[in-house]
Amino acid sequence: MAGHSKWANTKHRKAAVDAKRAKINARYIKQIEVAARNGGADIEGNPALALAVTKAKKESVPNDNIDRAIKRGAGLTGDAVDYEEITYEVRGPQGSALLVECLTDNRNRAAAEVRTAVTRSGGTVADPGSVAYMFQRKGVVTVPKTADLTEDDVLAAVLDAGVEEVIENAENFEVQSEASDLQAVVQGLEEAGIAYDSDEVAFVSDVKVDLELESAKKFLKLHDALDDLDDVQNIHTNADLSADTLAALDAES
Repeated sequence: MAGHSKWANTKHRKAAVDAKRAKINARYIKQIEVAARNGGADIEGNPALALAVTKAKKESVPNDNIDRAIKRGAGLTGDAVDYEEITYEVRGPQGSALLVECLTDNRNRAAAEVRTAVTRSGGTVADPGSVAYMFQRKGVVTVPKTADLTEDDVLAAVLDAGVEEVIENAENFEVQSEASDLQAVVQGLEEAGIAYDSDEVAFVSDVKVDLELESAKKFLKLHDALDDLDDVQNIHTNADLSADTLAALDAES
């Protein structure tokens, strides 16, 4: 079940350029605005807002931007914030599947942009339910590998937090749990002094599709076309990559 991290790593290598920074910041700003709208501007009294702010700061979103987003979301600036959450189901090459989560203030625009990006990239927008049944919501935490950190160390730190599985990838460990246990897993890692790169509630599939090189190239084109859309927040997939395919992709990048 390493596909989640492998695709995330591939995406993050491509997203390391400055041109992606504004898009990444905008995603976190939207999340902060929605959390403030739903629960108010008090970070201590609004767990969802506290989590959104923590994630934004971890991604180096400027504090001034965070403060403005909180005020705007809570209605303290007079600007209305009205975002709608929509999930699109997409079929990609070689039987791969994607769940595309959007946060938008214009449902028609989001639908048109997603459909155009998918069609132009060789994918297909699937009927509701035809892809989603393959996925389950899980808590996913990625822990970077270090010379003195073993899988047993990670497992011991989160064993009492309801962890379901610790998966060793080439560059990190992926800790999976029930979505409701995510914060307990994070707390366990923090108490053990183990640093982590990311923590999120993600859609994870038990049925993985191991893409061949040409299919992986097509998938990346589809993934990146969707990832470039302003309304897209998250992309989850059952596509997997073998070490050889990943190395071949890296060699061509």
